[in-house]
Amino acid sequence: MDVKDIAKKLVPLLGGKENVTSAQHCATRLRLVIRDESKIDQKGLDEIDDIKGAFSNSGQFQIIFGTGLVNKVHAEFMKELGVENQTTEQPANHQEEMKKKMNPFARFARMLSNIFVPIIPAIVASGLLMGLLGMMKAFKWVSEDSSLFILLDMFSSSAFIILPILIGFSAAKEFGANPYLGAVMGGILTHPMLLNPWTLADAKPEYMDFFGLSIPLIGYQGTVVPILLAIYVMSKIEKGLRKVVPNAIDLLVTPFLTVIVTGFISLLFIGPFGRYIGDLISIGLQSMYDVAGVFAGIVFGGLYSTIVLTGLQHSFHAIEAGLLANPDIGVNFLLPIWACANVAQGGAGLAVYFKTKNAKTKKIAIPAAVSSFLGITEPIIFGVNLKLRKPFIAAAIGGAAGGGYVVLTNVVANAYGLTGIPMMAIAAPLGMSNLINYIIGMVISVGVAFIVTWFMKLEEE
Repeated sequence: MDVKDIAKKLVPLLGGKENVTSAQHCATRLRLVIRDESKIDQKGLDEIDDIKGAFSNSGQFQIIFGTGLVNKVHAEFMKELGVENQTTEQPANHQEEMKKKMNPFARFARMLSNIFVPIIPAIVASGLLMGLLGMMKAFKWVSEDSSLFILLDMFSSSAFIILPILIGFSAAKEFGANPYLGAVMGGILTHPMLLNPWTLADAKPEYMDFFGLSIPLIGYQGTVVPILLAIYVMSKIEKGLRKVVPNAIDLLVTPFLTVIVTGFISLLFIGPFGRYIGDLISIGLQSMYDVAGVFAGIVFGGLYSTIVLTGLQHSFHAIEAGLLANPDIGVNFLLPIWACANVAQGGAGLAVYFKTKNAKTKKIAIPAAVSSFLGITEPIIFGVNLKLRKPFIAAAIGGAAGGGYVVLTNVVANAYGLTGIPMMAIAAPLGMSNLINYIIGMVISVGVAFIVTWFMKLEEE
C-alpha cells in the first residue's frame, strides 16, 4: 500500500482537480463534494484494492478506506489537489457545497444529525452511569442514602436535565447563530425557578400572569423539540439584528435584544407548543410500538438498512432523544431494532466471504463484517452486500427477524448512539433478561442473514 500512489490515482478517476469542490474525511470514509459526478470513473475506483466501496450519498461522493488509512489518504489527496493543512472537521464551505446537492428532506436529516451526533458521548455516559446505579441498587452494593450513590445519581441525570443547553449550543452552531447564546436559551428553558417535570410527579406548577397571559412555571428539562424551535427562531432574530445594528454597538445590542425577544417568545409560545409536538411524536411511536408489536419490529428491522442508504438514519437521534426525555417513556425501544439490522449486514457479509471467488471482495468482507458488528455498516453495505444485491436483501430479512424478536421480548436501551456489540453496554443496565434477549436478537439477525445469503446464488459480474 502506497498512500501517495492511491492519492495520485484518485484525482483523474474523480474527473480531475477542477471536478473536486471540497474534500474532508470521517473515521472511515473520504467525503467529497463533486461538481459533476458523471465524470467519475466508478469502475476504475472499484479496481483499487484499498478502496472498500465508493458511492454517492447525502450530497457527497464517499470513498471507504477504513480507520487508520483514510486520514493518510486524505492528507496526500489534499496535496494532489494543491491544498495543505486541511482539518478533519468539515468547514462551512464544505457543508454549504454539500447541502446544495441535497434535497430538502435530506438537508433536514443532515441538520438533525449535525446537532445530535456531537451530544452522543454525553448521552452514552449518562446511560452507563444510570445502569451502574441500577446495579448498585438491585444488588444492594451501597445504601441509597450513601454519599457515593447520591453523587452518582447527580452525575447520571445531569446530561438529561441540561439536555436543552447541550442542544442549544449545538443547534446554534448548525443554524449559524452564536452557540453561547444558544446555551443561554437552553438555560432559560431549564431555569431553577421553573418546576422540573422530571420530579413533577403529582405536583402542580404555579402560574404567572403576563399581561393577561397565564404562563405555567414549568421547565423543559430533558425536552428536545422546544429548544430546537427556540434556537431556530433565535438564529433568525440574531441574523436579522446584525443586518441593521451598527457595528460599533453590535456586541452590546444584538445579544441583548436576541436573548430578550427569543426568551419571551420561547416561554410564551414555543415552549408549550414544542412540548406538545414532542409528546405527540413520542406517544405516537409508543402507541405504534404497543399496537403493531412484532410487526413493527419486522418492518423497521427490515427497512432500516435501506434508510441507511439515504443517510436519513441520523435524523432518528432526535426522535430517540425525545423518547428518553419523556418521563412517561424514558427508554429507547427503537435502537435495538436498528442494532439488529446493522449486525444482519455483517452476517450476510460473512456468508459472502465463504462463497465468493473474488479476491478483493473476500479481502473486504471480514473486516467490513466486523465493523458492522461494532455498529458501522457502511463498509459492508457499500463495499460488499449492495454491490452483490442479494446479500443486501438477505440482510434485510435477517434484520426483520431480529427486529421482530427484540420487540417481542421488549428489549430497550437507556441511551442512543451505540448499536451492535457496543449496545450491550446500554442494554445491560436495564436488566439481565433485557441483555440476554438483545444478544439472542443479534444472533437471530446474523444467523438468518448468513443462512439466506448462503442459499442464494451470487452474481458477481
